[in-house]
Amino acid sequence: MKFYTQTHKHYCGIDLHARCLYVCILDQSGNPLVHKNIKATPQALIKLIAPYQDDLVIGVECMFSWYWVADFCREQKIAFILGHALYMRAIHGGKAKNDKIDSHKIATLMRGGMFPEAYVYPREMRGTRDLMRRRMHLMRKRSELLAHVHNTNSQYNLPEIKKNLRYAFNREGIAERFPDDSVSKSIELDLNLIDFYDKQLSKVEWHIHKHAIDCDQHSLILLRTVPGIGKILSLVILYEIHTIERFPTVQNFASYCRLIKCKRESAGKSYGTAGAKIGNAYLKWAFSEAAVLFLRNNPEAQAWLEKKANQHNKARALTILAHKIGRAVYFMLKRKTIFDQEKFLNS
Repeated sequence: MKFYTQTHKHYCGIDLHARCLYVCILDQSGNPLVHKNIKATPQALIKLIAPYQDDLVIGVECMFSWYWVADFCREQKIAFILGHALYMRAIHGGKAKNDKIDSHKIATLMRGGMFPEAYVYPREMRGTRDLMRRRMHLMRKRSELLAHVHNTNSQYNLPEIKKNLRYAFNREGIAERFPDDSVSKSIELDLNLIDFYDKQLSKVEWHIHKHAIDCDQHSLILLRTVPGIGKILSLVILYEIHTIERFPTVQNFASYCRLIKCKRESAGKSYGTAGAKIGNAYLKWAFSEAAVLFLRNNPEAQAWLEKKANQHNKARALTILAHKIGRAVYFMLKRKTIFDQEKFLNS
């Protein structure tokens, strides 16, 4: 965990909400200069902080509406830091909790050098990254519809659907398999929604590819040398990482991708694991997906997985493979080298 330790004349902690801001400004001695609730507008914020703008830092907790505050600080040339919500226990652990107390605690953490930093993603790439996250959400909805069709088929003990329903031409006549009119209508509704998602996702993917020129094209090519990492998956990984220079070590990167478990220990005793939700869930998904796709039509990788599965189990072996791919991606991007499968499987 990285803490913000720079010193300033004024520390501005903001308890951020969609429609209001509770602002607390402290001086170097910790004396409150401002403690006030205002509207969540740039005009109200600049008016309040104007007398203290000389050597000021603004800090907010990472929640959905931080984008505009970060952009505001960038335009006004004010130092901005984003607080990691899960690490800011001092806010959530008090006996009393309200906006006034929270804003003061944020400012105090900044002044004391105990403010846990989260990464401030650059504005230029933020929209495309969020669109890819939205695409992932829609893909999961589409998968739920496909799963419902197969589950309903099993529910009525009908012959197995051997065709891959991912493809539109395989979905013809599926609704007619069900003799009950209401069940047939339900399946028809699923199939119509799948068709709709296909059209919308195609447009979204075209837009993503069109606007992906902002990312590092060389790194994109390197990622696609890994078997199983294609156009969309490589873009997800690269946009979620932004720059590999963020991570000083491969351990930092693996932790951020949720590819390792963190132990809880005290006095030589282990108390299990913790921090499962700390990190990037999208990178966790991406490398887990890459591990499965890596095995497709890859006999050498399948043999490696079988060996690991005998030592542990299949689920654990896939987790190890996802971690291994994540580490390989880190060193590929750091060293600007292509993927070497022989070295990868033998290491």
